[in-house]
Amino acid sequence: MNANVLLIDDDRELCALLGEFLQLEGFTVSALHDGARALQHCREQRYDVLVLDIMLPGMQGLEVLRQLRVFCDTPVLMLTARGEDTDRIVGLELGADDYLPKPCNPRELTARLRAILRRSQATGEDSGAAGAVLEVGPTRVDPAARSASHAGKPLQLTGAEFSMLQALVADAGKVVDKESLSRQALGRPLAAYDRSVDVHISKLRKKLAAAGGDKLIASVRGAGYQFLVAPGKQGQ
Repeated sequence: MNANVLLIDDDRELCALLGEFLQLEGFTVSALHDGARALQHCREQRYDVLVLDIMLPGMQGLEVLRQLRVFCDTPVLMLTARGEDTDRIVGLELGADDYLPKPCNPRELTARLRAILRRSQATGEDSGAAGAVLEVGPTRVDPAARSASHAGKPLQLTGAEFSMLQALVADAGKVVDKESLSRQALGRPLAAYDRSVDVHISKLRKKLAAAGGDKLIASVRGAGYQFLVAPGKQGQ
C-alpha cells in the first residue's frame, strides 16, 4: 500500500524504528517531533494518514488534534500511554480515527494504518454489494462516494463514523452488536474494556442531531446499537 504517513512524536529513536518498518511495508514516511511545527506543516503538506503521540513537548497531542480538525480531515491514529483511557476517549471525541497504546508493535501499527486507509480510500468498486446508496427516511448513505446526509444536510464524518453509520443503516431496524461494528468500522476485533465504538457512536449521534436527526440510534443494553426506522419510540 503506497501511502504517505507523517509520524508526530518526540521520540526520535521510535520514529526511526517505526519509519524503517513502515517503509519496508511500502509506506512513504516522514517524521516531525514538535506539535506546533507539525500543525503548521499539515497546513502546507497533505498526508494520507497521521500517527500522533499524545505526549508531546510544548503543544500536547490532544491540542494538536483539536486544532488540526479545524482545517484538516486527514485520518489520525493516536499513540497513547498504556492505561490512559481518558486520553483515548478525549482523542476519539476530538476526531481521532483510532488509537494504539505505547509501546506499540510495528506490525500492529501497520495493520491499524491499513485498516484506516481502507476506510478513507474506499470506493464503490471495492465495497462490493455495499456500494448501493442506502436510504432510511431522510438519512442517506452513499458508500461509493463515502458521503452521508440527513434531510439533505451533509454530515461531516470521520472514516470510522461513516463506516458505523453505513453498517447501522444497512441493517436499519435490527440490532448490530459492538463486535460487528468494531470489525466493520475499525478493522479489528473488539477488545475488553474498549470504548472506541461507544465514543464514535456518541459523536455520530451528535452530528445526526445537529442535522435534525435526533434519537436515530438506539442503545440496546447488552446487545449493541440499532438505527431506528421509526425514531423516538425506543432507545436513548
